[in-house]
Amino acid sequence: MGMMAPDGIGAMLRGIRESAGLTRDEQALALQEAQGGKWFDPENLKRWETERRLPTPVWHELLAEVYGRSVEEIVRAVAASRRYRRAQRRAGVEGEEDAAVKRRQFLGVAAGATGAVALPGIAEARQGINAGLSNADTGDLDYLQGAFERHRGGYRGRPPGAVLAQMRNDLDLLQDVLSRPHRASARADLARTAAGITGLVAIIQHDRGDQRDSLGWFATAEQAARESGDRHMLAWSLARHAMVPLNYGAPNAAAELAIRARAEAGRTPTAAAALAAAVTARALASTGDHKGALRAVADARSIAERLDAAQGADTWFGYPLQKHHVHLSQAFTLMGRTREAHAEQEAALFLTRSPSVMTRALLAMDAATCLKVDGDDSAAADAAADVWQRLPSAYRDGLIRSRADALHQSLVGSAHSRLGDALAS
Repeated sequence: MGMMAPDGIGAMLRGIRESAGLTRDEQALALQEAQGGKWFDPENLKRWETERRLPTPVWHELLAEVYGRSVEEIVRAVAASRRYRRAQRRAGVEGEEDAAVKRRQFLGVAAGATGAVALPGIAEARQGINAGLSNADTGDLDYLQGAFERHRGGYRGRPPGAVLAQMRNDLDLLQDVLSRPHRASARADLARTAAGITGLVAIIQHDRGDQRDSLGWFATAEQAARESGDRHMLAWSLARHAMVPLNYGAPNAAAELAIRARAEAGRTPTAAAALAAAVTARALASTGDHKGALRAVADARSIAERLDAAQGADTWFGYPLQKHHVHLSQAFTLMGRTREAHAEQEAALFLTRSPSVMTRALLAMDAATCLKVDGDDSAAADAAADVWQRLPSAYRDGLIRSRADALHQSLVGSAHSRLGDALAS
């Protein structure tokens, strides 16, 4: 028997969507627009339609609005799906028990014939494992999937430390849920969610300047992505991982990781593929391989032009144009091509929504570095010092500090001293 309730939420959502002639991606965009542009993952809709997951109460009002049903109808459909699941599980357990009786009868006859003696506790152990596999807490799995969606949206003006603190309870729950047995399909989904959540922690630790912990979290994210079998998630993990050595002085290691990410991403135009190309451009620019960097810039642009709305969403897992221009600003700055760098900076700032404290500060540091490249050390020092002095204390470490320190070390004379005094304040 299937696990789809004929009168459940999956049949309702799929039926309404198909009647309207919409694809899942198009329906996901409708849900995204209805919640003010906040990212909605088409994979989540797929899970609801196939009832591998059921929408939790936080989604009921949105579904009612977009699908033209009342909240009560949504609630009834979800309840029907839950009842159907329970009935399917009971039928499965009863069938297993009948089969177990027959197996025991057969084994008893066989034991009598061969002289074998049953080992105490073996049957009970198997029954305990079966119970664990069939009774996984779907509520916690649903919650973690929802938590992943909430956190993936980015900082939204919040300091990295504050976002990390908000994730702490979800990390504890993830650790607990991973220790439980799950069916194979649920385990794959859980591994994908684990890869996403731990990858987000790695990003935050990178931005806070904790390189060692960031690398550890990225290693965990990659392990979870491999277990999930999701190559796009693995490509994303590798591409984001590459940014740690890139931003902290190891461009060759960054290029190696980015190239691996591009190989995992394959030919499909995805956010991970675009990010990997952009990071490759920055890494090669850092090593002085400007021809290679320009080829990677061209690749990043080509991929970015072909991204659909889901892949180009403004989240940590998407590759929006604003993020694209930020990466290319840094690549051209490192190559000393200041005219192209300024153009990328202007395009990024035009697309940057306030308050994006970190993005604006990084772009301003790139602009200050361009002044240095153009030979005006004094203006470069003053511009960077101005950025630093206006920066909230919660952001005065990690990535922005690293970028400011790199500029400081390249300056000489009074410009070096002035920026040094500002950074020490």
